Amino acid sequence: MNINLNGKLAVVTGGSGELGREMVRTLADCGANVAIHYLKQADQAERVMNEALALGVKAVTVQADVTDAESVHKMASIIRKNLGSPDIIVNNAVIQYDWKPVLEQGLEDYESQFRSCVLQNVLMAKSFVPDMQKNRWGRVIAINTECAMQNFPDQSAYTAGKRGMDGVLRVLAREVGEFGITVNQVAPGWTITENSSAGHNQEDGSYIAAVPLRRRGTAREMANVVAFLASDLASFITGAYIPVCGGNVMPAI
Repeated sequence: MNINLNGKLAVVTGGSGELGREMVRTLADCGANVAIHYLKQADQAERVMNEALALGVKAVTVQADVTDAESVHKMASIIRKNLGSPDIIVNNAVIQYDWKPVLEQGLEDYESQFRSCVLQNVLMAKSFVPDMQKNRWGRVIAINTECAMQNFPDQSAYTAGKRGMDGVLRVLAREVGEFGITVNQVAPGWTITENSSAGHNQEDGSYIAAVPLRRRGTAREMANVVAFLASDLASFITGAYIPVCGGNVMPAI
């Protein structure tokens, strides 16, 4: 049994980022054509596009602000013109900011997280799900976080945004299921990426000590779950929030 995405087209927002690049590589390795979204990192987007092309799939890069309706609409038009209608969307982009206690966090940070977590998912759905409905097949995959369950100090803006997108996506899952479209969330823990290796400092040690599997996950392990959810192997899974964090958080029944 293997993950076969031959003939499918995937859009990965934040595809130029460290986790996004690994998702693009993994989806392409499974045979999917890929549209690689970026905001500012054009060089990284082009780099991963060339890696995807080397795997024998079609690939393009496309710039957009995923918090702006007109920009997302333009991105959708470019992708359709160059590759066709996407079958899979992976909503991975997020705005970075400095984490502070609630009483010190700027209001603009709550707004930025709402826009990049909630509005991104709404705009991507409005732009791409109608074609999935016509084709009666589709995958909406959003990247959440273990933080949404932890509610630790300094996480308020991030947690608020991610919990908001969770609500939108669970409702969407109920609304589009009859069309053969699944809607799921992957929630990474603190992940090892190309530029963020596992260290041996106190922060690493205290985090790992709380993880049942006693390590940090890798970007490929996150991407593998995305590829699984994008495939027919996950055809009867929808509305799920799936932590990929070594058991650091465990949703309860």
